[in-house]
Amino acid sequence: ADFFYILKKSAPSDFVEQFASIAKSPLATASVGQVHRGKLKSGETVVIKAIKEEVTERFKADVSGIKKLIRFSTWVYPKLKKAGDPMGIIEDIERFTLSELDLRREVQGQQTLRGIHAEASQHFDLSKLIFPHVHDELCHKNLMVSEFIEGPTFDELLSEGKLGYDQLLDLFRIQGYYMFCRGVFHGDLHPGNVILSNGRFVFVDTGFIAEVGRKMRVGLFNFFAGLSKNDYGACAKSLNSMSEVEIQGEQFRKFTKAFEDLYQNFTGATVSQISLTQQMMKTIKLGIHSGMTFERGIFSIIRSLMYLDGMVLRCNPDAILLNDMGQFVGEFKKHL
Repeated sequence: ADFFYILKKSAPSDFVEQFASIAKSPLATASVGQVHRGKLKSGETVVIKAIKEEVTERFKADVSGIKKLIRFSTWVYPKLKKAGDPMGIIEDIERFTLSELDLRREVQGQQTLRGIHAEASQHFDLSKLIFPHVHDELCHKNLMVSEFIEGPTFDELLSEGKLGYDQLLDLFRIQGYYMFCRGVFHGDLHPGNVILSNGRFVFVDTGFIAEVGRKMRVGLFNFFAGLSKNDYGACAKSLNSMSEVEIQGEQFRKFTKAFEDLYQNFTGATVSQISLTQQMMKTIKLGIHSGMTFERGIFSIIRSLMYLDGMVLRCNPDAILLNDMGQFVGEFKKHL
């Protein structure tokens, strides 16, 4: 009932007339909206996504209240600003969530990723990645119509123990190209947003496209290249190179010592022994406490790593992920 109410409230008057049928039962449902299968009069099977308009306004009001609380708290206790940039975190969540609630962003996001895919085709193999066709003429702020692509999500495959570790590494290679080489990437690549269809990966829910500048993406690449070789001195330098203002002298020496202490048990550790996500959060916290400052795009990177790390933990908990990712370092370096 909610779905057809959204259609009646949000869709143009001739929207429903474009369809031969619309399934009454949803493919997926959430508090923000629903996804249903439909069939266009042309005979093509499609997916119709609808978002409840009132959810957006309610979220904006909630975030506004949280921002006021953070401003007051950091005014009363300024040290909170150094506890991980609380305002930066809430603004990242705000941007991320609002992008998910405006389906025009999802259409634009797919166009962005698809454009990079086309540009890369001459020099970097992204042939395992495909995108569903979007019917732009039927898309609006609260509605999106796209090609239905048959296949299980990575989340379903992981739950059934049917996703191969090599397939995950292929996903890392693709996401790594977007992240390190282009600085523009799918900012919400959790396992439910990747479909496996005939051996190829389908990226869906492309509403949040994360972006980082050259300084961040190259520094990040060098950081992970160092981790893959257990060169923690190089990692410390790379993290400092990502800082908007680099630390120097004794300040950097103390940071390097603390960094090496943080990573003393990292060499040879499996993903089940040391979480890459937690290690990165500790690393960023150490950098901030040592005097570094980072662009807010770093939160999107940590989110992306969290998803990838979590998938490996479910698929191959004995993997030494950074060592295995090292095989892509040379390929990425050619395209920085």
